[in-house]
Amino acid sequence: MKKAVWAGLIGFLALAGAARADDYPSHPITIIVPFAAGGPSDAMARVLAERMRVSLGQPLVIENVTGAGGSIGVGRAVHSPPDGYTISFGHLGTHVANGAVYKLNYDLVADLEPVVLLPSNPMIVVSKNAVPATSLKELLAWLKSRPSPPTAGTAGAGSGSHIAGVYFESVSGIKLQYVPYRGTAPALNDLIAGQIDIIVDQTSNSINQVRAGTIRAYAVTDDKRLASAPDIPTADEAGLKGFNMTLWSGMWVPKGTPKEIVTRLNAAAVEALNDPAVKKQLESQGLGMTPKDQLTPEALGIRQKAEIAKWWPIIKAANIKVE
Repeated sequence: MKKAVWAGLIGFLALAGAARADDYPSHPITIIVPFAAGGPSDAMARVLAERMRVSLGQPLVIENVTGAGGSIGVGRAVHSPPDGYTISFGHLGTHVANGAVYKLNYDLVADLEPVVLLPSNPMIVVSKNAVPATSLKELLAWLKSRPSPPTAGTAGAGSGSHIAGVYFESVSGIKLQYVPYRGTAPALNDLIAGQIDIIVDQTSNSINQVRAGTIRAYAVTDDKRLASAPDIPTADEAGLKGFNMTLWSGMWVPKGTPKEIVTRLNAAAVEALNDPAVKKQLESQGLGMTPKDQLTPEALGIRQKAEIAKWWPIIKAANIKVE
């Protein structure tokens, strides 16, 4: 008798889950961006959210949950109901590096379900205009000549800008003094104001200010020049060999989210990324579009695990830790 009751209960729950998936979405969806409004992650999320709304038939609301290198915002998403109404937006820093930096109360792989691998962002070395250097070689010489370590803005310990700074230190031999912010948008504001010396920033965050002449750019960390800024050399071309890094982004949902809902979200994101208007917007920010064969949940899961294997040893060797 008990077996029959349990079988009936399991069947009922399965049907209830299927019904929820069939009805999905029936109200607005929240995308948690773990950085400040106005930054590169926020900008990409808003472009995608507006187009995904067309496919899903419901608004996608951006919620900026800042702090601790994005780990607070990711945690908010992880601990949300697995019903498809909360999406975790993040990147190499939030969904890879933070696992080696912070004592998290969640597992970045086991507690999240991949949805889609999003466009990538090469980093760019930028400085305040008061720096007299006009090339990367001159910048390196200027940084080395400082009587105290030059200041570098970051979005917090373990963030993409912090990892890029540590990587920059290891390749250049220059020691930096990191100044953490709640996102690279406020860090960029202080760079423009001359309060800090440099940022190894996401290209999409800095490129408009470079074009406006309010900050100076020296090199991008991609293996080729950007189509949107062909006058900026690669780090290899500019004399810093081996300084290559791409900050990819992605979307995840809490573990246990029905597969049908993950598939629906992935389809909406892929449709958005294939929209010519969206593609133009993202490429104008210096973003590299994801190859079509990589626009699957599985591709994001593989990338995340591979990057954990690559970056955790580097981060731990640099002793980047936050209790």
